[in-house]
Amino acid sequence: MANAEEPELDLLLAGNKAAWDRFVETTGPVVLGAIRRALSKYENTSDEADVFQDVFLRLCKEDFRLLRQYDSQRAGLKTWLKVVAHSAAIDALRRQRPPTVPLENVPEAALGEDKEPVERIKIPDDLLTPRQRLVITLLYEQDLEVFDVAERLEIDPQTVRSTHHKAMTRLREHFDDSH
Repeated sequence: MANAEEPELDLLLAGNKAAWDRFVETTGPVVLGAIRRALSKYENTSDEADVFQDVFLRLCKEDFRLLRQYDSQRAGLKTWLKVVAHSAAIDALRRQRPPTVPLENVPEAALGEDKEPVERIKIPDDLLTPRQRLVITLLYEQDLEVFDVAERLEIDPQTVRSTHHKAMTRLREHFDDSH
């Protein structure tokens, strides 16, 4: 699993404290840089330390479940960690959204009764996998956030994002071909 430029992942996954300390020390600047880039796009750098800690908590929780998913054949460790850090930063930003206003507190005039109804698109039954269909339903019809979908399905938020991306790719290809 490890190559010459990566820490001894086998020792790390075995719970070796010295390996973990080296891992955090060597990958910390990469993770922090990715977090800063993600948060700076939204002019929010106040949560860098919390997101930094969240990245490493994600990597080691559940017996290093997320870290065990790293595949050196698909990406370098630093590249993969940048994706994890960016995802954690975006999740943190989403959790900071202001609370929604209860419907009873919204003036009737603002409810937009004069708006045209939205036409629902019929998606062929065999186009998406059951998981893709479920993720799309939860994200768009139930208006849940990625973090909430992941929690509900008991999967990693990155899995939700990946499933969503694959579903959207299939939908684009299908509807582009049909026109």
